[in-house]
Amino acid sequence: MHPVRKQRLYLVLFIVLASSVGVGLVLYALQENMNLFYPPTKIVNGEAPLDKTIRAGGCVVPGSVVRDDKSLKVAFSVTDGASVLPVHYEGLLPDLFSEGEAAVLTGQVDHQGIFNATEVLAKHDETYMPPEVADAMQQKSPDYKEHTATCGEIKYDS
Repeated sequence: MHPVRKQRLYLVLFIVLASSVGVGLVLYALQENMNLFYPPTKIVNGEAPLDKTIRAGGCVVPGSVVRDDKSLKVAFSVTDGASVLPVHYEGLLPDLFSEGEAAVLTGQVDHQGIFNATEVLAKHDETYMPPEVADAMQQKSPDYKEHTATCGEIKYDS
């Protein structure tokens, strides 16, 4: 083989190997930072990973919000119409957070089945509901229009 061709072959092999390593590292980093959405039913049934950051969402169950008098700790429950998920959060809640309205949570599920939220997002107007929450609620309760309790525009079992 001619020395120039041999040198080009080594260069091409080095470029292919280096780019493969780079793509592998990027994919590994992205995998560690993905926050998958799980509705309350999947979390309650144990389908969500424990101690890994995930997103959850549903409607805040009316009457479930309990605030600690001496700290910023708040306990409440969210539902997708089929299951109720207990949530613990420490921090300031968004101004639009209220009972009977949609919320999307970021956090981890512990071994007792409690969702420890690190971030709580509330809907931003009276007609909006996060698409993940609306889809999860509609899948679990196709006859949602017959129920009396509502979450934004979606009705659910209370």
